[in-house]
Amino acid sequence: MATPPGPRADIGVIGGSGFYSFLSDAVTVKASTPYGPPSDPITVGELEGRRVAFLPRHGHDHRYAPHQVNYRANLWALRTLGVRQVIAPSAVGSLRPEIGPGALVVPDQVVDRTYGREHTFYDQPGPVVHVGFAHPYCPTGRRLTVESAGELGMHPVDGGTLVVINGPRFSSAAESTWHTAAGWSVVGMTGMPEAALARELALCYTSITVATDHDAGVQTGIAVSHQEVLRVFAENIERLRTLLTVLLPRLPADPSDCACSHALDGITLPFPLP
Repeated sequence: MATPPGPRADIGVIGGSGFYSFLSDAVTVKASTPYGPPSDPITVGELEGRRVAFLPRHGHDHRYAPHQVNYRANLWALRTLGVRQVIAPSAVGSLRPEIGPGALVVPDQVVDRTYGREHTFYDQPGPVVHVGFAHPYCPTGRRLTVESAGELGMHPVDGGTLVVINGPRFSSAAESTWHTAAGWSVVGMTGMPEAALARELALCYTSITVATDHDAGVQTGIAVSHQEVLRVFAENIERLRTLLTVLLPRLPADPSDCACSHALDGITLPFPLP
């Protein structure tokens, strides 16, 4: 069930291919999991004395649409390598007029509107596993992200709700208006079940979102396009890389004191975790 012994890491980054080069002494690991292969081989390297594993969520050539990503394999593979803390950058659409293109939002809540995806590791016969998810993101990871981004002058939005739609299409104007009326902040396609699966593995998980547009043109009257999303996110890759360079060395060397690490305490699991 596990990847053979090899390079280890304690921090995982799940993001786009623009993040590869910030690691030194990097090696590539082809991980295997009970859920099939992850999106791509994992790059393991060093950053400021920390061992970091990087995994491109959509594959290095962006071949997997959001509903096709093997989220279970991705997170299982990272845990197999020793990862216990995950940082997850992603592109989102803004649902608030004050959150413009390029804004950095560190959400503290999530709403899941996805369907047809594998949402749990615990779907085999055996003891039923219910994992708490009231607070879906790691409080320590969130705090350190906001602090690091603030010190870099990025003016992050601290908190807010990420609503995750199935994709790959964008929202209709009516759907976007509904999401805005509900009080949610940003909308994306990859945040779930990724966050919930991380909790099922007792991983600390922090979402970092970059607004690329005002969703469905609700604020601007101009509907979002795939090309515009890719363009704005590409323009912000360097900012995200800079943020990760400051943030990752600050993450706890031992996250065992975090509540995320104890998400499975007292629960009988149907199989051992890596």
